[in-house]
Amino acid sequence: MMDWTDRHCRFFHRLITQRARLYTEMVTTGALLHGDVPRHLDFDPAEHPLALQLGGSEPDDLARCARLAARWGYDEINLNCGCPSERVQRGAFGACLMVEPALVADCVAAMRDVVDLPVTVKHRIGVDRVESYDFVRDFVGTVAERGGCQVFVVHARNAWLQGLSPKENREIPPLRHGFVHRLALDFPDLVFVVNGGIAQPQQVAEQLAHVDGVMVGREAYHNPWSMAQWDADFLNVAEVALRTRAQVEEAMVAYMEREQKARGTPWRQIARHMLGLWNGMPGARRWRQVWSDHRHAALPAREVWAIAHQVVGAGGTPGPMPA
Repeated sequence: MMDWTDRHCRFFHRLITQRARLYTEMVTTGALLHGDVPRHLDFDPAEHPLALQLGGSEPDDLARCARLAARWGYDEINLNCGCPSERVQRGAFGACLMVEPALVADCVAAMRDVVDLPVTVKHRIGVDRVESYDFVRDFVGTVAERGGCQVFVVHARNAWLQGLSPKENREIPPLRHGFVHRLALDFPDLVFVVNGGIAQPQQVAEQLAHVDGVMVGREAYHNPWSMAQWDADFLNVAEVALRTRAQVEEAMVAYMEREQKARGTPWRQIARHMLGLWNGMPGARRWRQVWSDHRHAALPAREVWAIAHQVVGAGGTPGPMPA
């Protein structure tokens, strides 16, 4: 998610779930080939398993970026064919690629030719008012047969390329999870991950009865503690070393200090990603206010942590200041 799932966010999420696969923000081929590569690709080793999501439509450019991803140590490359924003459309990639399945197949094949990493595709079930299942079935069939793609992450809504904002595109086109279930039945040798409108553990469990995986985006960001049981419930982790929320926050403070020392990263740039940590617990609103207060910007992160823990302690009740 653009401007959300940066490396600081992903480090935070990895403290909560050990095994869920994390995805980067979409990085365009232009940004990698003509910009600051380490800024876009650096990550903490703790983030594995980690997928790099690329935006682009030129097979040669995507192949060059795939080599960079392999060199940096990513576990997967994911081609974005689902983003409906006008900016992405102007670059001739994202959701508009769904009307060019042969080109998507060429892009996937070009990347698979140069790296051994899995190359996956994230896409919608349709474009604009095309609401036929045949459209997404033929898209998947072409990309799998001609490009060799084995894994498809499917946002179960259409992308309306005109007239809706990206936010509206996540809410107005109706969800059709059944389309993704049908894909899994029609292509039993492929892997399908469903995305869109799935927030609660029961919903995840219901979807896993039909597909191979579930992608959760904004719910995981806004209510990150919802991920705390994923390892045990869905990812077959026999021994889950569950941290408490307070322990996660303490680990993030230590991370902020390391980032400040190593890169000069202001702690507020990192703390913004963890503001949902105490959601639903007593004192959570005041705790968010402490970490968001610009008047604390000049203080060390550890001092802000101490102030925050005057209103929220372990277990979500007012607690003592940390030592």
